[in-house]
Amino acid sequence: MIIELGHFALALAFVVASIQVVIPLVGAHRRWPGWMAVAEPAATAQFLLVAASFAALTYAFVTSDFSLRLVVLNSHTDKPLLYKITGVWGNHEGSMLLWVMIVALFGAAVAWFGDNLPPTLKARVLSVQAMIGVAFLAFVLFTSNPFLRMDVPPFNGQDLNPLLQDPGLAFHPPFLYLGYVGLSMTFSFAVAALIEGRVDAAWGRWVRPWTLAAWIFLTIGIGLGSWWAYYELGWGGFWFWDPVENASFMPWLIAAALLHSAIVVEKREALKSWTILLAIIAFGFSMVGAFITRSGVLTSVHAFATDPERGVFLLGILAVFMIGALTLFAMRAGVMQAKGVFGVLSRESVLVLNNILLAVAAFVVFFGTIWPLVAEMLFDRKLSVGAPFFNAAFTPFMVLLGLVLPLGAMMAWKRAKPGRAMRSLAPAFALAVAVGALAWAMQSGRSALGPMGLFFAAWLISGAAVELWSRTGRGAGRFARLRRLPRADWGKAVAHGGLGVTMAGIAAMMAWQAEDIRVMQTGDTVELAGYTLRLDEVRQEQGPNYLATIAVLTLGRDGREIATMRPEKRIYPVAALPTTEAALHNSFLRDIYVAIGDPQEGGGWAVRSYYKPLANWIWGGSILMALGGFLSLSDRRFRVAAGARKQPQGVPAE
Repeated sequence: MIIELGHFALALAFVVASIQVVIPLVGAHRRWPGWMAVAEPAATAQFLLVAASFAALTYAFVTSDFSLRLVVLNSHTDKPLLYKITGVWGNHEGSMLLWVMIVALFGAAVAWFGDNLPPTLKARVLSVQAMIGVAFLAFVLFTSNPFLRMDVPPFNGQDLNPLLQDPGLAFHPPFLYLGYVGLSMTFSFAVAALIEGRVDAAWGRWVRPWTLAAWIFLTIGIGLGSWWAYYELGWGGFWFWDPVENASFMPWLIAAALLHSAIVVEKREALKSWTILLAIIAFGFSMVGAFITRSGVLTSVHAFATDPERGVFLLGILAVFMIGALTLFAMRAGVMQAKGVFGVLSRESVLVLNNILLAVAAFVVFFGTIWPLVAEMLFDRKLSVGAPFFNAAFTPFMVLLGLVLPLGAMMAWKRAKPGRAMRSLAPAFALAVAVGALAWAMQSGRSALGPMGLFFAAWLISGAAVELWSRTGRGAGRFARLRRLPRADWGKAVAHGGLGVTMAGIAAMMAWQAEDIRVMQTGDTVELAGYTLRLDEVRQEQGPNYLATIAVLTLGRDGREIATMRPEKRIYPVAALPTTEAALHNSFLRDIYVAIGDPQEGGGWAVRSYYKPLANWIWGGSILMALGGFLSLSDRRFRVAAGARKQPQGVPAE
């Protein structure tokens, strides 16, 4: 009965969303307050209905209701409770239901917290958001129904993909979807502004918190996914340039550009058309990600479905929203004329350069991701675009971005004197050069990558510190004023510093890591970057729903034992699939990483061991970037109506 109620709630949500599309949009056009007011309760009702449907599906997984087809395919009675719950979104149908719920959640959030918005804009934003909800509710109901019953329920299920039975993957998809789908709200604000025919400083202030929230969640989701790939897959890498990894990275880059561009709209009423275009493209990339993972055009550990019919449906949704939004964008070009003018040397110009670098980097990733698919479809040629291409084509844009970020933050609006900014940043630049030179002198080889990474870390962190200090004015009491600076200023500094930390971690790992792959017998010892690893034993253990082969190794240095490491190789009997559980010994400056492979014919075990310098800096930087975003989002200025001083209460006149 609960399952049927969940299915009914989903169908009812489709009806409510359809009403939310039409009535508020007509009301905003006709200036009928009663019709516009329908948007808020409709958005709340839509969210509650989809949430009830999601709760019903979760109940089915938790109680192991094997009369439901989705539970049979993705669960098992022996599975721990955490992975029964995560099984809800560890498949195509459940993940799309989560997608729809987050669309409805963001719409409801505007209804609850958007009191500062003009009534017509608010009605149109909620109407456009409901259009997205209608499209994806139709996709779930007609092509991906999660509530299909089994004619003859089996006694047990087929279990969840073992690779997904991990805490990192338990939380990675919800955060990623909050970011992916959160960009639907920036899309809705952009389309609503185009319909309304007004893009101004107030709009820039209104759209920024939603963009920032989506970017924060994307940062956390991408970081969790990278961390999971690092310790779970056993190959010792943190980023594979997999098409689905790229599908989440592209909207992150565009959202970062949109954040900086919206600042120019808010402060100077410039870059209006560019900012609207970024808002449209950002959500377009999110839908491209949904298409890539669910269309069957590729096979990936991330891919949920291989049904071409679903892919055509998603491609249709993408085409309708993108063509419709871009057509409206072209029709409304006249209302997006810039009011603020600025010189070639100004903060606005640096932010334009920032946007160009981020946008071009995103399209480089898009080209490298999509070209093999296009080549196969059009020319019947199988091509592989891997890490060498992406590293060579993408890295220069990030290098330039790292160079200009501190300089741009110190430049004045409208017309700047770059000499003054450079003089202020001279100590920071000198420190960065010294750090890079020290790294160059201390390394054993002659790689420029590692020293460059440390240079950028020092440059971005010290540059952010200089910018904060410059905001405290002159004279006594500067430390007191530093503490009272707006949280948005602190958030920007922390986020930029986090980017530097991540760049240092990536560069150091790629430049200075050491690895050893060999067959080891019990008692064998391996030397690795000044450390020793001794294989003490290999034993078998029974887990909750798996069989584990566990190697016990002793990590030592200079004749002293540091730790015992226990990498595992697990077999999940129900799914008949193996997984690798690497053992990690973490410290601030390095990781020791060990993975055990298969037994060898001549005896012994394949053992892979890695020395990973500054590995944790990669994810530490991600945490700092997300923390910086949260600090900015908590700033009171994000919660105050940007147009409150300009807009009278009630319905504004056109």
